[in-house]
Amino acid sequence: MTNNKPTVVMIGLGYIGLPTAALIAGKGLQVIGVDVSKEVVNTINKGEIHIVEPDLDGLVHHVVKKGRLKAATKPVEADVYLIAVPTPFKENYQPDLRYVKSAITSIIPFLKTGALVIIESTSPVGTTEKMQEIILQQRPELKGKFFMAYCPERVLPGNIIYELEHNDRAIGGINEQSTQKAISFYKHFVKGELHATNARTAEMCKLVENASRDGQIAFANELSMICDKAGINVWELITLANKHPRVNILQPGTGVGGHCIAVDPWFIVSEFPEESKLMRSAREINNYKTQWVIEKIKNKALAFEIENKHKPIVACMGLAFKPNIDDLRESPAVTVVETLEKEDLELLKVEPNLQNGRAEGLTDFNDAIKKADIIVYLVAHKEFYLLKTDKVILDFCGIIKS
Repeated sequence: MTNNKPTVVMIGLGYIGLPTAALIAGKGLQVIGVDVSKEVVNTINKGEIHIVEPDLDGLVHHVVKKGRLKAATKPVEADVYLIAVPTPFKENYQPDLRYVKSAITSIIPFLKTGALVIIESTSPVGTTEKMQEIILQQRPELKGKFFMAYCPERVLPGNIIYELEHNDRAIGGINEQSTQKAISFYKHFVKGELHATNARTAEMCKLVENASRDGQIAFANELSMICDKAGINVWELITLANKHPRVNILQPGTGVGGHCIAVDPWFIVSEFPEESKLMRSAREINNYKTQWVIEKIKNKALAFEIENKHKPIVACMGLAFKPNIDDLRESPAVTVVETLEKEDLELLKVEPNLQNGRAEGLTDFNDAIKKADIIVYLVAHKEFYLLKTDKVILDFCGIIKS
């Protein structure tokens, strides 16, 4: 270490890894960011970014220019290794840990006595212990000589830099020494409170947080379908119900997306199938809401065709998994569009947050409003609230609330 500041290797330079690496480098630590994509590595080494996140571009440019952040395709020897790679699920909803295992395997040759390995990737309970076993299988001489912990992130896309620094963190080591070692590391760049626990509890904490939110969203989505059948404006109903001092119903949407809420509950359900009935039900409701939206659009398109003797042009407004970001991971809006394309509907795809090469095949939202016969609001992007039209509208995210 130099001046008591550890050297850091960040494995994974995506929506969490890159902001975290840039934040750490911004605090004066030396960081090597590792990603399998040469294009991502080259982009970052030019001081540029490959994702949309407020304030990230300036920070990355600054720390790269200062020489504190460098990107590479292979890890190097360091004091601390952070793992921030995806953890998707397989077709049967079983967790897919191949990226985490690959990341751990890649750092094994570089581990030294006293090294600290921290997994930030969302993981099933027991993953940190399993990754420790993998390390010790190849490097048995390190038994009792390195530290390992789990620390999930809690961030909101669009506000990641601020929340990485200010949110509380749950930090759980494989032993007390690892927990304290990890806490000391996070103090370099986190202003929020650091809560000590064990690895299994920290792993479950991340899963439970998102399963809880999934359940709240499922209530809102189920309510929206009930209100549609009852002829009740769900937005007005929720506003009135939330006047109760102890009621806080969330806003319904097209479904649930993103790499957290749409995925994490399955990690619990797959491991504890008999005990997780409510969590499974919430996941099924939120997935069904997307299919319900698809059927509503198809029915409206068919009714238009019967009345007007020609197929409608349908503008699908929004592709991201939530408002005002460019992240398409597990997006229900993408599922809607892909399904409708197979139905041979003429679609205009609108996503104002996708730019340059990622905007291929998309339509400007102002042009879409002019050209389309049916306007379908799938994601509540800020640009859409200002649009005026007398076209047929299907609103699944509360753009038009009356």
